[in-house]
Amino acid sequence: MDKLQAMTTFVRVVEAQSFSKAAETLSMPRSSVTTVIKNLETHLGTPLLRRSTRTLSLTDAGARYFASCQAILSDIAEAEIGLSLDATTPRGRVRADMPGLIGRAIVLPRLREFEKRFPDIELVLGLSDRPADLIYDGIDCVIRTGELTDSTLVARRLGQLSWLTCASPGYLKEHGEPDSVSALGAHPVVNYISNATGRPLDWRFNVDGENLTISLQSRFAVNETEAYLQCGLEGLGLIQISRFAAFPYLQTGRLKEVLADARCSPVPISIVYPLGRNATAAIKAFVDWIVEISASAAFQ
Repeated sequence: MDKLQAMTTFVRVVEAQSFSKAAETLSMPRSSVTTVIKNLETHLGTPLLRRSTRTLSLTDAGARYFASCQAILSDIAEAEIGLSLDATTPRGRVRADMPGLIGRAIVLPRLREFEKRFPDIELVLGLSDRPADLIYDGIDCVIRTGELTDSTLVARRLGQLSWLTCASPGYLKEHGEPDSVSALGAHPVVNYISNATGRPLDWRFNVDGENLTISLQSRFAVNETEAYLQCGLEGLGLIQISRFAAFPYLQTGRLKEVLADARCSPVPISIVYPLGRNATAAIKAFVDWIVEISASAAFQ
């Protein structure tokens, strides 16, 4: 028995004081309404209505059950109205995680705009290079780079990132510029430590159409993008970093790209969130906003 349908039918019969009128408002045959009430009374083990040829009245148990049904159905209606309001005016808390560089460069400068557009959304931002686990960390959405394989997540593409091998002018003056990937073994480099594995990331190149990954020994290694960038600016070694991060320093000449002809293929950057009902209207509103502002972010 569908208890919710039975409650709705019972309340409608009482309010209409008629099985026939209740059947009309419910778009059900009168016989079906009668059957629902009989089955409900059997399930509850007590009569709910006194029936005569002309009138209907509630038993004591029926009166108590009628009041409870009204309260339950009212709560359900209120909950549904609340969700409808959320759909038209997104509200609630959104917890988002993203690389610190992207958050500071793109998101934080436009938070006033977000606040004006979505005044009922509370935003909690995590800025870190550590890869967040949406379930374990209680995160609603994250910005990630690379190909995504988790089929339980919805991915919205923000652009792509190109990875460059760079050095400072001071470094190049002291050590010279490598003329090939094979020459890197003779050069000081700075490694980036993966927060996921705790190990240095491989250096990636494309030589004559073939993708190469190589491991390089380093005296210095860090696990945060802006610290990594600073190592390159200080001339501590070659670095391999996204063009998005390096772009301002390439423009001013504080960094120079080397091995440009061996640059590896770009990787996608996306914002991802849970599939289906776990994604609230507020999460979707935030994701849409991130996609919108990323269009002018020059990810490349």
